[in-house]
Amino acid sequence: MLAVDECRCNVDHFLPKHMTQSLISSWQVMAVLIRYRTRFGWPTRREVLINSYPQQDLCVHIRWMIRRDMPEVLNIESSSFEFPWSEDDFIRCLRQRNCIGMVAEYDQQVVGLMIYELHKTRLHILNFAVSSAFRRLGVGAQMVQKLIGKLSPQRRTKVLLEVRETNLSAQLFFRNLGFRATNVLRDFYEDATEDAYLMSYRYVSQPTEEFAPVNRISHLAG
Repeated sequence: MLAVDECRCNVDHFLPKHMTQSLISSWQVMAVLIRYRTRFGWPTRREVLINSYPQQDLCVHIRWMIRRDMPEVLNIESSSFEFPWSEDDFIRCLRQRNCIGMVAEYDQQVVGLMIYELHKTRLHILNFAVSSAFRRLGVGAQMVQKLIGKLSPQRRTKVLLEVRETNLSAQLFFRNLGFRATNVLRDFYEDATEDAYLMSYRYVSQPTEEFAPVNRISHLAG
């Protein structure tokens, strides 16, 4: 086990100077350093900051996907799926007029991606993933809530997506956000003999919204 004195000598390398004194005596930080030292070697500053505190939602910046995001997007994609999209798949999809790319950014790093289609009465999620280092920190939930915020009683009223029947974690994630399985799609995937659940979130208008004016700009894709 790593000695406490060794931790105290090296913690300055991984934490901002203004935080060092207040965190030096925290056994929680020491435990994080010991765990990472034992398994992976010394952690990065970001790993220490994220893992030193009880897990809570990170505040991420959600924006449109741009071309220079592609290397980070492909890294997340390849580490998240057995059959990931290629760069050509992303480009081919995003060239369609009704296809939108969205990313979540934290500390100038892309940590989540979403590709969705705009239809007359619905939004359809085609691809969705969060970097493994940033899962269970509220990143995915913030991205889905951003998408749900684009629904309105006057136009698009639901969000749809397909989830593999074996992907229980994704099913539970979307269920916790208010989605419900509405259909079973037999042999849905070309890369495997597997069914999919069609999951749907429906917009429920509030009584005060029934005759509220519509701000079309706020409901654009971005």
